[in-house]
Amino acid sequence: MKESIAISRKSNLTGVTSRMVMLVDRADLDSWEAGNGNIQDIMPYLSPDEREFLMTGITPEEWDDMFKETVARSKDLD
Repeated sequence: MKESIAISRKSNLTGVTSRMVMLVDRADLDSWEAGNGNIQDIMPYLSPDEREFLMTGITPEEWDDMFKETVARSKDLD
C-alpha cells in the first residue's frame, strides 16, 4: 500500500541534504534499499526525478542549476 513518505538524502552533487515527500509503497522501498532489484523495476510508479533523488540525493533544482550554463551556451550556438 502506497503512503506519503518524507525521505531525506544527501546530494552526491552538492553535499546538501534535501527532503522529498513521495507516494511510495514502504515494502517496495525496503526491497530496493536491500538491493533486491533495479529501482525502475521495483518502483516504476515513481517519476524519474523521484527515482534519481532516491538513488543520488540530487534534486531536480540541482540538475537545472548544474546544466543551465550548458543550455545557455547551446542556445547561443543556434
